[in-house]
Amino acid sequence: MPDLALPLGRPPRVLVTGAGGPSGVCFLRALDGVAERYAADLDPNGAGLYLVPRAYRMLVPPGIVPGYAEAVLRLCERHEIDVLVPTVDVELVALSRAAGAFEAAGIRVLVSPADALEACLDKWRLAEACQGAVRLPDTRLVGAGEPPEVEGGFPAVAKPRSGSGSRGIVVIRSADEVAGLPRDGSYLLQEFLPGTEYSVDVLTDGNGRVVAAVPRARDKTDSGVVVAGRVLDLPELSGLAGDTVRTLGLRGVLNVQVRENRAGKAALLEVNPRPPGGMSLTVAAGVDMPKWAVAALLGLPLPERIAHRETAVVRHWQDVVLAPRELGDMGDATEAARRGAEGDRETAG
Repeated sequence: MPDLALPLGRPPRVLVTGAGGPSGVCFLRALDGVAERYAADLDPNGAGLYLVPRAYRMLVPPGIVPGYAEAVLRLCERHEIDVLVPTVDVELVALSRAAGAFEAAGIRVLVSPADALEACLDKWRLAEACQGAVRLPDTRLVGAGEPPEVEGGFPAVAKPRSGSGSRGIVVIRSADEVAGLPRDGSYLLQEFLPGTEYSVDVLTDGNGRVVAAVPRARDKTDSGVVVAGRVLDLPELSGLAGDTVRTLGLRGVLNVQVRENRAGKAALLEVNPRPPGGMSLTVAAGVDMPKWAVAALLGLPLPERIAHRETAVVRHWQDVVLAPRELGDMGDATEAARRGAEGDRETAG
């Protein structure tokens, strides 16, 4: 493993946003003992906040509000952060567009180019961008015209163009149900893939070279996040994920979701262009993506290829026990963060 202290002569200061989510928690845990860890979330009860000392906890406004990137930049400058790791979809584009300002302040951001992010966060644009490059399920936009039909007929899958996890996804079993979908272009109708679903965690270097692509079977999920699964050696899936990442021009740590079609061949479902919620399985399989990603941002060389081993993981809740006053302190800080965000909106307006 790389020595993260080498480039700076000291452990790097790494701020992880979305610290209340599984990917934020995994990233923070992976960096324990090799970096000074800072945690940020909009929720004062976010579990990852309490994995770091009180002085290293931060509350931020929602990533979607105007001025979000500027607010995070100020926090990074105040705490002399070296590396920023965003793990929430809605904050990615804003932080990517502001990457130049972060770089000018000496802060490296684990984020892909904005145009690549926008393609991933819109499932229709994703299908268009990857057409002809990787295997895709037949995908149609539900618009104002005649209800679309997809290859294979019914059942089919309807899903929002944007959103994460399994929110808004429904199985459609008849043309009447298609007609009942929103007709404003916000929904897709997609060929139903009946086979096994997999996630492939991908790590690239700063130039987009794929260093690791680790497939895992999603044996059990909760709200779209895997809670039990197996890491497998499936070169075809690793290759599909690598082709997807290269086609889109993505960077860093991300996740490609695929599912087998009726012929048993894997097809692309979606891309999560940030550290995934199930990344702890990949770390357990020997590919410590958080450490390697920070190393790449600090200028350390990455191996040509990082191999993984097959393994199985069952995940569980873990308590963080603290004094009641600590939660109260974060609640007070929430109000201050809200007032700060309102001030940013007024300034932007």
